[in-house]
Amino acid sequence: MESKLFNLTTPLKIIVSITIITWCIIALFPLLWIVVMSIKLPVDSFASNPLKVIIGPSTKEQVGGLSFVNFIFLFLSIYLFYKLYQIRKILFDLINPILKFSLITFFILFILYITISFILFFLIQNNLSEFVNILFSNLEFLKIFSYPIIGFTPQHYLSVWVGNEFYKQFLNTMIVTGGVVTISLTVGTLAGYGLARSNSMIAFWLLIFALIFRALPHSVLVTGYLEPFINYGLYGKKIAVIVLLVAINQPFTIWMLRSFFMNIPQDLDEAAQIDGCNPFQAFWKVVMPLMWPGVITTGLFSFLLAYNDYLVAALLLDGQSQTMVPAIMQYFNMETKMTDLVESIAAAASITAPLFLLVMFFQKQIVSGLTQGAVKG
Repeated sequence: MESKLFNLTTPLKIIVSITIITWCIIALFPLLWIVVMSIKLPVDSFASNPLKVIIGPSTKEQVGGLSFVNFIFLFLSIYLFYKLYQIRKILFDLINPILKFSLITFFILFILYITISFILFFLIQNNLSEFVNILFSNLEFLKIFSYPIIGFTPQHYLSVWVGNEFYKQFLNTMIVTGGVVTISLTVGTLAGYGLARSNSMIAFWLLIFALIFRALPHSVLVTGYLEPFINYGLYGKKIAVIVLLVAINQPFTIWMLRSFFMNIPQDLDEAAQIDGCNPFQAFWKVVMPLMWPGVITTGLFSFLLAYNDYLVAALLLDGQSQTMVPAIMQYFNMETKMTDLVESIAAAASITAPLFLLVMFFQKQIVSGLTQGAVKG
């Protein structure tokens, strides 16, 4: 029988729908607005009239823009990505037996495919309108579909990623986040499993001390680690940030993974050992397959901590090892031209894409992990 929660009256459905749509617009507006600003010339990006920012008349006149044909191509591309996203599990099940891909490898290839596709879109969007003009050269009334509607220029993204070599900061960020997630999950799963299966007071006090350590301000931890990093030559290197972010994140990881392990009956461990497994085999072959939603959820939080970190990276890394967030903040802190500000906006807009793709790709595992152990009725 359907729950009464979904049997809403029509007025209440309208109110709920309006509330959800309003909340989505408010939540997404800042991101959408910086994306719009990043594809316009500075004179349009910082125009006082919001319509000029959206339409970009100066950008359309000086550089060009998106025509009706470009919008059709863009919507078809988004539709294709959406369909691929819907069948990602089917694609993985088809490819995995042949190429033996892990879910993480498949996710990386999926991201590369989307990235290359959007790069190709940026490169061919101007040539697309010219192609339509040539194709319909004898049909003047069809040429209106190739005329620019909204100003568009990818030059700020090209300046950031190619001219300013922002890809180096991106690679540094991937190294730091990859190190933090790998170490945090490796130590967290082992420690969480051991603490979940222990009833001693030592385990209880270890968890309490870990919670206290997690509550310390990051600046205090940076100060405490600073002298050893300088003495051992780690200051300014990525390994220093990885070590400190793992220290910050590890208590949270252990607590979260322990709560997931607590929801897995200990009888499974014992049954596996009766069947001939040693304790580690029981952990790896029996318990861990049930833990993947929790591991992915915890890994996402670890990734977000390292990916969005500013304070630790800004204090410990030199210019060669700098990650993306501190690098973007340097754009805003300098006395720059309007063009530089738009480039910083383009950089800020581009680093949000991996976060959206990550959450979208692993949403089922994340929801399953967050709801693991919920009461069922």
